[in-house]
Formats: sequence, structure tokens, C-alpha cells
Amino acid sequence: MADIFSLAPLQGITDFIFRKLICTCFKGIDKVYTPFLRLQNDKTLKRAQIVDVLPENNVGVNLIPQILCNNVDDFVFLGGYLSDLGYSEINWNLGCPYPMVAKRKLGSGLLTYPDMINSILETGLPKVNCDVSIKLRSGYESEEEIFKLLPILNQFPLKELIVHPRIARQMYKGSANVDTVEKSLSIYKGNVVYNGDIKDINSFSLIKNRLDGIKHWMIGRALISNPFLVEELISLKKIEHVNKIDRFSAFYNDLYNYYNVSLSGPGHLLNKMQNFWEYFSLSFSNSHKVWKQIKKSKSIEKLNQEVQAIFRNEEFV
Repeated sequence: MADIFSLAPLQGITDFIFRKLICTCFKGIDKVYTPFLRLQNDKTLKRAQIVDVLPENNVGVNLIPQILCNNVDDFVFLGGYLSDLGYSEINWNLGCPYPMVAKRKLGSGLLTYPDMINSILETGLPKVNCDVSIKLRSGYESEEEIFKLLPILNQFPLKELIVHPRIARQMYKGSANVDTVEKSLSIYKGNVVYNGDIKDINSFSLIKNRLDGIKHWMIGRALISNPFLVEELISLKKIEHVNKIDRFSAFYNDLYNYYNVSLSGPGHLLNKMQNFWEYFSLSFSNSHKVWKQIKKSKSIEKLNQEVQAIFRNEEFV
């Protein structure tokens, strides 16, 4: 069985425009997960979230919508809403580490309440007309939390379990603990997906050799920074620098043009493109200088000048 590669969700970055373009301009991305959908206090979705999962905005993309909730009513409502749109799988977010989410018993904050997770799955799964997968951290405060949860999850027919082996309090600092996933494979009976610290061919090879049996790999920040990454992981060869800059600039120009039409005004466009460049800059030579020049651009015209200078003078490494 060939390896499967997925793009992880990232709030504010991986919306339907970005997802469509990265899957069109680069090869090998098999699945894409949306940033989480969460019901507001009045039990409605924000308009941007509704638009983001409309099937007509995601043609040609193998999309799995992700949900964020901590009660069975929201779980069932969101599952029903998405299955009615035609989606055959949803992903439940038990991994978001951000304190504003986790402190409300959402995302990774729910990992310390295994009985709640059990209750939601026990009551909610039979009422949802689609497959359910879960993305989770190894714990909120301790890695022991995942090992207490796995026997509970074994009771349910989950599509997959996507494990990011950091605890929430780490955020994205330190290293992902591959030992945690190795141990999880000996406990969890279903399909496990690995997520965390796959940055290049070498890191992927080391992790893959440790985790025999895993065939599905989720990549987030590193794939956003370097959209060529999956192509390189499949071929196990680096793409030539000169070929990268031409393809990346074409991708970037398409991205810019889409947002130029869809966003309201140059200020919003500047902010959006700077958000992307916080990641893109990491893949260029002199990355610190590249990001500094982008960050200090005060107008969209200045940003465009800096981007063209980057494409002329820097290598996409």
C-alpha cells in the first residue's frame, strides 16, 4: 500500500482557496482537512465557515471537514449538517492546544475528561450518517492521558486516529515524541495516522522507520512552508532550486490574485499575504531577512516589490 499524505488544518491559512491551489499546483496531497467548524452561542455557524465547506468551493479536493465541540448535541448537529452536504467523513478535533479553546473543555482541553469523550461517542456516533475520525494530542498536561483514552476509543468504529505526539502545553515547541505513537500502536486496534515534525526527507525516513504499519501521514506547517514537500517525500529526491522558484511564484501569483478579488481592500490583502509569508519565508535562503522585509511592508505595493525581489534574488531551498 502506497503512503497517503494529508494537509493538516491551520486556522487563517488553509481555507478553500489555499487548499484548492496547493492541491492543483503541487502533486501528491491525497486528503485535506478543514480548520475546525464550531457552533456559535446561538447554535449557528459563521458565514465564512459555511462558505469554506460548500462542495462547489472544494471541487477536485478530497476534503474532510473538522468539527470542534464538547457535547453530543453539537456533535450530532455538525455531523448531520456536513453529511447532508455530501461529506462521507468528519474529523473531531481533540488536539487544538490554544488556551482560549482548551480552557473551555474543547480541543485538547477535553482530553482530561475521557468520560465525556466516551459519552459523546457512545450517543453521537449512531446518530451521525458518516465516518468519524479523531485528531488528538498525546495529552493536555501529560502523555499518560492518551494511554487512558485509547482503550475507550477501541470500543468505537472510528475511521482513523490522527496522533500529534505533543502535549497541549508544549504548543509547537520541543520535539514530537515518536515513542508515544509507537506505544499507542500497541494499544489502539484501529488505523493510526502520524502528525508532527515531518519537515524533510530525512525526518520522514527516520519517523517512518520507527512506525512500521503506519501508511497515512499528516503534515501541517512544513507543507505550508514548502508545498513541494510531499512530492519530495514520494520520490525521496530534492527538487532542483531553479524549478522550485518558477513553480512557487506561479502558485503564489494565483494565490494573490484569488485573494485580491475576494478580500475587501488592500489592508486585508496585505495582512493575508503577510500571514502566508510567515510560513513561506522559512523555505527561502536568508529566511530571516526575507520575513523581516515582508513583515515591515506597510502597503500592498511595498509587499509586492519585496516579493518580486525575493523571487529574483533568493533560492527556494
